[in-house]
Amino acid sequence: GDFVLLTLYVDDMLIACRSMSKIRELKADLSSEFEMKDLGAATKILGMEIQRDKKNGIVQLSQKSYIQKVLKQFGMESPKPVSTPLALHFSLSALQCPSTKEEEDEMRTIPYASAVGCLMYAMVCTRPDIAQAVGVVSRYMAKPGKEHWRAVKWILRYLKGTQKLGLQYQKCEQGERVRGFCDSDYAGDRDKARSTSGFVFTLAGGPVSWRSVLQNPPALSTTEAEYMALTESSKDAVWLRKLVSKLGFKQGPVEVLCDSASAIALVNNPVYHARTKHIAPKYHRVRFWVEEGKVRIVKVDTKENAADMLTKPLPTEKFRYCLELLHLISC
Repeated sequence: GDFVLLTLYVDDMLIACRSMSKIRELKADLSSEFEMKDLGAATKILGMEIQRDKKNGIVQLSQKSYIQKVLKQFGMESPKPVSTPLALHFSLSALQCPSTKEEEDEMRTIPYASAVGCLMYAMVCTRPDIAQAVGVVSRYMAKPGKEHWRAVKWILRYLKGTQKLGLQYQKCEQGERVRGFCDSDYAGDRDKARSTSGFVFTLAGGPVSWRSVLQNPPALSTTEAEYMALTESSKDAVWLRKLVSKLGFKQGPVEVLCDSASAIALVNNPVYHARTKHIAPKYHRVRFWVEEGKVRIVKVDTKENAADMLTKPLPTEKFRYCLELLHLISC
């Protein structure tokens, strides 16, 4: 019943198995077919640094070196660090895009797209805390303005003060399961009044999947926005359920924690009435997943919803509490 996990990206490879003899056997088989170099126990891959504490069953992932290179690349090594990825005073919109040829020419000299791309890579790998901020600044890649660039530099200043922040996973206790947080910010987009869906799933004490994305089309109410966010997060829940089952976990329904009582009531109410008949059929799929036992929607207090930081800028105290809920630590 044992198996070997092999993850491959171009020419970078990680191998995992409970049996070292099977790992050596696989390495020998691969070496007989391909030219390979064995670097031993993994300490770094694709810009991610790996720290292991075998005695306590802990694995940590961070991108300290990568972030330092990014800060140096964009001349952000000396500015004062800030405490949140995007301050409350930022209110970005398309109205702040260049309106004259002179402004456009000036912005062409600024490496906006390159900086946002670097931030995206950090966000995708180990930094769910900057997902909402990166999502906002990425909307203006085609025609960024000075205020958009100031927001990008703010995110870099935040990374300067949190270079060591990373993900920590601990050996699972018997019965531990995938669990997720889901939230939305109603009509927070200033350009088209679209809402933002945010969700994060955890396993082994740390985040394993997260996303912050604009909803399309715009929701007509807070309930609808939360309902759409529930469906989007449940799609990820169903996929994660299949994945961990293949890895040997006995996963029951994936709990998705939501702070909207009205959205939860809508999931549990199969009746289509005047207030919900306009919602696209694809968003009602969450009802079938609940009926099939693949997903279970659970009410959580707004103060305890870790996905809050994935939908909007937060005050420093609330933002730090969200980090604690997800166990993002200094590695």
